[in-house]
Amino acid sequence: MASPKRGRLNRKLPDEGPVALPETDDGTVLFNVPFPKDLAQLKAMAPIIIKQPYQIDYIHSYGQDSPFFAGLANGKLLGTVCTKCGYKYATPKLHCMDCGSECDWFELPHVGAVHTFTVCYFGSEEFQKETPFVLILVEWPSIDTLFLSRLLGVDPLKPSMDWVGMKIRAKFRRLSKFKPTDVYFVPA
Repeated sequence: MASPKRGRLNRKLPDEGPVALPETDDGTVLFNVPFPKDLAQLKAMAPIIIKQPYQIDYIHSYGQDSPFFAGLANGKLLGTVCTKCGYKYATPKLHCMDCGSECDWFELPHVGAVHTFTVCYFGSEEFQKETPFVLILVEWPSIDTLFLSRLLGVDPLKPSMDWVGMKIRAKFRRLSKFKPTDVYFVPA
């Protein structure tokens, strides 16, 4: 703990004792900061470089997609269907991309099939520890679009064209992170 005298100002406010800023041990602490004796040498002084941790809370809204993420947290995979033309989206849309009409929510089946796949040997920070991993496009017979997800339970080092058309089923993280990765697929 710093000395209570350190940082004291030498002036007094009317009717009060000496004023001082509180001294704490948190934050940046520098020792032996070089300082030239001749002030003319200050322009040649090397810059002081400090490292400080930086943290920020990022607030993000899922807006119109909030029901999709609430569904994942509750073990439900939700898509949308156009109220006018009936086009069904595996990846939810607020409005139909074909006719522009509003869409309604519906629950997708948990069992689908692999439409196609790729093995990823590189990934973002979230997946770096899990490379290689398998990404798939999931298809359902009555749904007009595909759904991008991960396939677990197969060996990514031994990819096979037999995976195309393979029946798969959805699984959900027990503890939702409110991310698209809360759902993944395994062979059915």
